[in-house]
Amino acid sequence: MRSFAGRDILSLKDFERNEFFRVFEIAEELEPIARNRRNSDLLKEKTLVTAFYQPSTRTRLAHEAAMIRLGGQVTGFSDAKMTRAGDFYQESIKDTVKMLEFYGDVIVMRHFQQGAPHEAAKWASVPIINGGDGWGEHPTQILTDFYTVMREKGRIDGLNWLAVGDMRMRTMHSLAYGLTQFDCPITFVSPADQRLTDEMKADLKNYNLNFREVEHVEEAIADADVILVEPVVQPDYTKSRDERSGDVGLTPSNYKITRELLANKAKSDAILLHSLPRMDEIPADVDITRWSRYWQEAFNGVVMRMALLALVMGVTE
Repeated sequence: MRSFAGRDILSLKDFERNEFFRVFEIAEELEPIARNRRNSDLLKEKTLVTAFYQPSTRTRLAHEAAMIRLGGQVTGFSDAKMTRAGDFYQESIKDTVKMLEFYGDVIVMRHFQQGAPHEAAKWASVPIINGGDGWGEHPTQILTDFYTVMREKGRIDGLNWLAVGDMRMRTMHSLAYGLTQFDCPITFVSPADQRLTDEMKADLKNYNLNFREVEHVEEAIADADVILVEPVVQPDYTKSRDERSGDVGLTPSNYKITRELLANKAKSDAILLHSLPRMDEIPADVDITRWSRYWQEAFNGVVMRMALLALVMGVTE
């Protein structure tokens, strides 16, 4: 197995099957640190740089919390408008990253341009972690989801997945690529204008992913062991910031997971995931049902980033 030390985490297309399990193993070892709300000294001599050109709650703070839990330091920015990349100069990714690498030992980047973290990795001498790039990928989120499923179900192989939402989303792309390394089928449910592109479907067939597409969530929910939901009411991820103006509409019933639907159609032991934030696709009364796991998923987001940071920093192998 390849070493993670010094490695960029850019795409789940880069991951081999045994590498997923190694990350899960390290996450499980480190989980008690976060669960007991204490800090260690594993990365006490290291600094994380956050370079967030798009808004973030969970991804940025989970990386920061993970670094602090491991005893490291954090610096960086959460609004590109406060940097030279977001003002008159429009500083390039190359120039920005060449500076940031002097300020820390690992950089996590979120950017509205697809491929921006890959561009950063060309120029940085420190590891780059992709915190989401436009409509590209979001590898750390799906690693979090996989870890959640492993902790809840004890396996990923053999489970039926249902993905509901906008298939243009970076989380959906990472999900699909990640599942190519496991033996489990997935069903995609999305509006017609938000389906997987022909190019993406061809790519997934080339990777031998067992997938299908249906029109309505009710057509597939009864068979699902894992239900992963994202909004169909979305901002434009190619913008640095997309603020709502007026009524943005509600989620059609085809793509909504209600308490009634779960009770009447879903398996009693199915688990429901959502990376958040949500609109109305999962009503708040679902939160206290036995299916919901998105709060546990949020906790696991810190644990997973702890594992990745420890691995790419070379303090564990």
